[in-house]
Amino acid sequence: MEHTALAPMAAPRADGLHPPAAAPNMPIIQALDVVKTYDTGKVRVPALRGVSFAVGRGEMVAVMGPSGSGKTTLLNCLAGLESVDAGRIIVDGTDIATMSDRAKTDYRARNMGFVFQFYNLLPVLSAVENVELPLVVSGVKPKEARERALRALETVRLKEWQTQKPAELSGGQRQRVTIARALVNDPAIVWADEPTGDLDSETADEIIGLMQDLNRRRQQTFILVTHDAGVGARCRRTIRMRDGLIVDDGLGNVDGVRRSESLKV
Repeated sequence: MEHTALAPMAAPRADGLHPPAAAPNMPIIQALDVVKTYDTGKVRVPALRGVSFAVGRGEMVAVMGPSGSGKTTLLNCLAGLESVDAGRIIVDGTDIATMSDRAKTDYRARNMGFVFQFYNLLPVLSAVENVELPLVVSGVKPKEARERALRALETVRLKEWQTQKPAELSGGQRQRVTIARALVNDPAIVWADEPTGDLDSETADEIIGLMQDLNRRRQQTFILVTHDAGVGARCRRTIRMRDGLIVDDGLGNVDGVRRSESLKV
């Protein structure tokens, strides 16, 4: 399988934090013949049928396909939220299938951020409290957690709304809080499942623009699951799925095989 050229090591950011060091010629995400089947007890539903592809560090990639094509299942498996039945998933050099559930949880907390369609914000907490919550839970001292949360809110241009609760914010503002929460641990990878699905077109355009800006400035890898062709068009690369298979990985490959080779009889 051919991979995109990887981004060079990024310079230190203005906030003093350093992006994770890039390993030359090494993709940050690899899926190798991944199989996932849901068994209801009466019927077996193949969700992923031998999926293979790779993502380079610093890419912004859209995963698209019709409902039931396996997009969200793929994201969940790549992030270690669901186990796989066969195959391997390598994230930043680590085979997550070999980890215990506790180790996966710790790894996600340190290295990954998540953005969801319906925000998953706690309604009783303010914006800054929602953003700092993952840090507090992982044992970061309250003062440091608050400082980092405020920096994250400033990054998404929402610091002045830090004391507002979710019900007092617009849909776009809530999604900005979700993005700030995803960024607060300075993750190498940000996973986004239908991040614009609950937003009007103008707000959706604004949110994707923010993600593009963060991707460029911070050299973080963004993986977006979306039905929106407009969102896909603004990513650097689009992976297309159908019936649990990758029909186009955005590099001219079909599940790891060059399209020209896959068409040979």
